Amino acid sequence: MRILFASLRKSLGLTGGQGYCKLLKPDAEKRRGLLSPFRGLHINGLCESSVGLLRFLDEIPVGIVVFNRDRKVLIINRALEALTGFLPQEAYGIPCHYLLRSNVCLQGCQNNPVGKGSEPVCTEANIINKSRQKIPVRLTMGPLLDVKGKLVGFIESVEDIRSLEEPTDESGKSFLFEKMVGRSHEIQRIFRVIPVIAQTDSSVLITGQTGTGKDFVAEAIHSASSRAKGPFIKVNCGALPETLLESELFGHQKGAFTGAVENKPGRFRLAHNGSLYLTEIGDLPLGLQVKLLSFLDDKVLHPLGSTKGIHVDVRVIAATHRNLEQMVREGKFREDLLFRLNVVRMHLPPLMKRGDDIRMLMDHFVQTFSPRFKKKVTGFSDEAKEILLKYPYPGNVRELRNIVEYAVNICEGHSIQPVHLPAYVVEYDPEKIEDSGLPEIGPAPLQSGSADRFSGVSWGEAERKLIIDAMVRAKGRRAEAAKILGWGRSTLWRKMKRHGLMP
Repeated sequence: MRILFASLRKSLGLTGGQGYCKLLKPDAEKRRGLLSPFRGLHINGLCESSVGLLRFLDEIPVGIVVFNRDRKVLIINRALEALTGFLPQEAYGIPCHYLLRSNVCLQGCQNNPVGKGSEPVCTEANIINKSRQKIPVRLTMGPLLDVKGKLVGFIESVEDIRSLEEPTDESGKSFLFEKMVGRSHEIQRIFRVIPVIAQTDSSVLITGQTGTGKDFVAEAIHSASSRAKGPFIKVNCGALPETLLESELFGHQKGAFTGAVENKPGRFRLAHNGSLYLTEIGDLPLGLQVKLLSFLDDKVLHPLGSTKGIHVDVRVIAATHRNLEQMVREGKFREDLLFRLNVVRMHLPPLMKRGDDIRMLMDHFVQTFSPRFKKKVTGFSDEAKEILLKYPYPGNVRELRNIVEYAVNICEGHSIQPVHLPAYVVEYDPEKIEDSGLPEIGPAPLQSGSADRFSGVSWGEAERKLIIDAMVRAKGRRAEAAKILGWGRSTLWRKMKRHGLMP
């Protein structure tokens, strides 16, 4: 680190002062945040010829950020860009706590003592990245001094230590794997397979219903592999339109299209030496499926507007809740890409097929949320437990987690009672819900036979039942329930409150 500090002091022009003054006076274009003001900065005297500062920093596999004396960001390297999700031009000029969003910022900055003459300070903390993901890191900050010993800035390294973290629940350690909990035969088989799969570089396809834990399995494969110290980049293929998704995945060259004012590396390049997790791969447009297939074949990507290919060492992990074989038959997914992704396939069972895992997860989530919300909740009453064990959980573990979080929020005692559970769970009647095992979300607001079901009841009662049915079909997600009913989210929220379906 000392060598790095010394190199950067020279690279920032601190020996003569001239280069540093230029950095603090970016031109109008740079002030608008369109360009990184350091893209043209070079290190002189270190090697036979000058070396680009950004390229130098990008080769360091640990996140690096340089601050000025006011602790505002001057430059970040590619590893930190991958970790936080912030582009260098977005990070430039913002305070350090806006970039890292660390828990130590809330407790009083641990780096305040760092100053002229002090040694680097190291601390372990959590940061929240742009995808709102909490990442445990090791932060090391040191001062930057000029040749006269004057403090001119700070440099901080940000090391991802997710792979070093161990489960904290020693009593249930044999039933824990990374962030997954379970002791059923189905989930134990997944736990045994993950370390084996992690030892190879083959593409992995994770399938299963929504809420079964596909994201956690992908992270566990990365953390158990030799790539654990590299970046883990997640891209939701269904969250971006096709035009933006291509640039986001494969990057672009300056001038490739209107608004491309700077080169963009793309997520594949950011995941170099690590893993790229493509969730909702079934939503990937056909045009990009060809490009992904080409990359999987030769590991060379071609950014938009570039005629030169770039070799990138990335392991691809894909996941979907869709039936890709059916999509191939319908012409919506390329068969050759399915074969290429389907080298190793893992299917996650729905929660209802995991037996006693439901009871175990209920206790696990109570133990998680009770201290977080500063409550004294220790468990469930027999009635509440019976209701929860009978519910089908179409949203799987995610829905169970949301239900327990809701119950712990409103419970004032030590035991969760039926009154603390969401109304659509308490009033769930398997005889009134068709296909209670795996209800699919459909566009029609009413199910067949609705008119018969609601005959002889008031409109208010019928509306209440419609909302409960929609919440069950939407697996507890209000946005999806609103779509099923053809209402806006605020309308659904207002009606749920009116019918006593919310606290």
